[in-house]
Amino acid sequence: MKTWMMMAILSLGASALAERSTINFNEDWRFARFGAMPDGSERAEPEGLESASLDDSQWRSLNVPHDWGIEGPFRDDLPNRTGKLPWAGIGWYRKTVDAPVSDAGKKIFIDFDGAMSDSKVWLNGEYVGEWPYGYSSFRLDLSNHWKPGEKNTIAVRLDNKPESSRWYPGGGIYRNVRLVKTEPVHVDHWGIFVTTPDVSKKEATISIKTEVAGADDHTIILQEIVEAGVQGEGAHLQIKVANPKLWSLESPTLYTLKTTVKQNGIVVDVVETSFGIRTIEYTSEGFFLNGKKVRMNGVCQHHDLGPLGSAINTRAIERQIEILQEMGVNAIRTAHNPPAPELLDLCDRMGILVQVEAFDCWEKSKAPNDYARHFPEWHEKDLRAMIKRDRNHASVVMWSTGNETREMKKKEDAPVSQMLTDIAKSEDSTRPITYGCNAPNAGWNGFQKTTDLFGYNYKPHLYQKFRNVNPMQPFYGSETASTVSSRGEYFFPVSDEKHLGQGGDFQVSSYDLTAPPWANNPDIEFAAQDKYPWVFGEFVWTGFDYIGEPTPYNQDKTNLLNFSDPAERKRMEEELERLGGNIPPRSSYFGIVDLCGFKKDRFYIYQARWRPELPMAHILPHWNWPERIGEVTPVHVYTSGDEAELFLNGKSLGRKRKGEFEYRLRWDDVVYEPGEVKVVAYKDGKIWAEDLQKTTGNSAKLELVADRSEIAADGQDLSFITVRVVDAEGLVVPRSHNSVQFKIEGPGEIIAVGNGDPTSHESFHALERRVFNGLALVVVRSVKGESGSVVVKADSDGLAAGEIEIEVK
Repeated sequence: MKTWMMMAILSLGASALAERSTINFNEDWRFARFGAMPDGSERAEPEGLESASLDDSQWRSLNVPHDWGIEGPFRDDLPNRTGKLPWAGIGWYRKTVDAPVSDAGKKIFIDFDGAMSDSKVWLNGEYVGEWPYGYSSFRLDLSNHWKPGEKNTIAVRLDNKPESSRWYPGGGIYRNVRLVKTEPVHVDHWGIFVTTPDVSKKEATISIKTEVAGADDHTIILQEIVEAGVQGEGAHLQIKVANPKLWSLESPTLYTLKTTVKQNGIVVDVVETSFGIRTIEYTSEGFFLNGKKVRMNGVCQHHDLGPLGSAINTRAIERQIEILQEMGVNAIRTAHNPPAPELLDLCDRMGILVQVEAFDCWEKSKAPNDYARHFPEWHEKDLRAMIKRDRNHASVVMWSTGNETREMKKKEDAPVSQMLTDIAKSEDSTRPITYGCNAPNAGWNGFQKTTDLFGYNYKPHLYQKFRNVNPMQPFYGSETASTVSSRGEYFFPVSDEKHLGQGGDFQVSSYDLTAPPWANNPDIEFAAQDKYPWVFGEFVWTGFDYIGEPTPYNQDKTNLLNFSDPAERKRMEEELERLGGNIPPRSSYFGIVDLCGFKKDRFYIYQARWRPELPMAHILPHWNWPERIGEVTPVHVYTSGDEAELFLNGKSLGRKRKGEFEYRLRWDDVVYEPGEVKVVAYKDGKIWAEDLQKTTGNSAKLELVADRSEIAADGQDLSFITVRVVDAEGLVVPRSHNSVQFKIEGPGEIIAVGNGDPTSHESFHALERRVFNGLALVVVRSVKGESGSVVVKADSDGLAAGEIEIEVK
């Protein structure tokens, strides 16, 4: 009896010890900056900062994810193309932990989802590895220098070189970090690959490939699809699932694969992998998801989160996706780099198609210190890491090897593209390879044959020519429109010349007709896609505004790479010369949604097209123009209806119907008078939707509205609070710019403020913000482990104060 009990205890102990341990490693880091400092000074970097004996008690204490650049300050002497923020410089992070004795004999790994950039890592003073590309996720093996039963110190050095980016990259350990402990025999990093080669309504075949480190003849691999209750054994096997629930945009069902590894009969590792059952197919006629033709209504997204900077936050990404889905977006291009894994997790769950992109440049640089300096040694490692990490995501439907690289204009450059395609296909042959191309001749010089899908950036006039040369190749708009606008800004007279429309104070008119020379307004792209229905979709530049690249006030000379026509290039050179010295804009105007998540007018022209079943109408501009009484003030209407009638103070200004290739209704001769402008939209002759713009009274009070009134007490969850300046009737006063002060009480903290003004140099880390055209944003984060009511108060001279309560649970 005693012998049996002893054997049982030993068996249970072995199983307990064998469990994989994944530890959140984000908290309690020490941080210090060297080299270029935020104020423009230089701080010498001492030697020995990796030493375990270094006294770092005076270093700043913080949690990651962390973006040191967003802390500011904005500086006029810094390039506006990268946000005028001090992200360049050297940063050190250190963390000391107690390791249990039970770590003896285990494999110890540290996983970084992303560190910006040129990372080098030490453990207890011993160098353990590096990874230069700031957008790559990577794992380092700490096992040889890990000390069970003792303190262990991890040190990370990051070196953000100036001129290493064309947009704001952020700086720091800006994505999540984990410590992973396993037995010597374990599922390898990203070692599980799930595909669905055969799918029908009755049955799906699930193919599973598993890589196990340290495996031998005594290793057994068990696979179970949890929701289906089916299982199998082996490193390469196929499992049948009856009556599968398919992953789709409308119903993004996910399954869980449970992989169990046994060594000598004892469980040594268990890993769960999320996946979806679905089919994708691209033909010359379009894209098909589960056999159904789907048009990709896509946007390009940079990685920063506006006032939060580059530091990843799951709720902030989720909010962005919610806003985009409201517009009708069903696809995202991760421009121009691998995304945070949380984005893909959310897209899996929320039903969004994703193009995951690897690089913005290859061997030929666009900026002096960009990725080109790493490409020869690191391109294969980075590309394989991206695909292996993300290939189980149901949302991922294509891989992009690059964007507008300088190796695409000549036939001789095709081998570089083909090499990357071959690498990608060696890791995943189930998805097509693509590329974002802005060189016209790349569509017929042989370059196009190096990718499965061909995408043109800003070339709607070449769609038919490409089709004539490549009649069977699937085709889409890989980057479209690039219309620019400032939320709530309108300038007169209204011009259809796309490069005109800029107004004073470095803003851009929101009539949505303005675009840089290489780009177009939305209407032109819509027309091209309607003329050529075999175009399977588009990715608009961009969904949200982002920090950096403030075209048309962008001083970045790499803009010249967008021009193949010498005359247009010359014109751009003259524009760059005209811009001259320091100018204030520090964030983009391209977004359909502004930096804070506030909708611009353009939101509604896309919503009208992408959600035709939604009754909607939208009028622009606002109707507060006391200086324009008696002057022509054009009114545009975006609607999912097919015709509309406009009224000014109850008087009809006529009924208009959309013509062929017409996407907005225009009343260009409206003479302004205060009051109310109203539109009634019709569809199939019946009233469909209404909208109005009303002249407001004077600013009277502050109104606070939260996107969520209840958040989790996990120290990560966020509430985004919109601050509105309204009149006595509660209407937003559209030209108000009041300065607002904020206070907070309870278990929460204000971590960012903003207003969507691309020219503002006010700090994102403050308790005061000027509203921009009636709106500002306050972002509140919970305090970990503390529950209760958070009260946010807003005050502004001359206005009634505003207040809102958020519950933290």
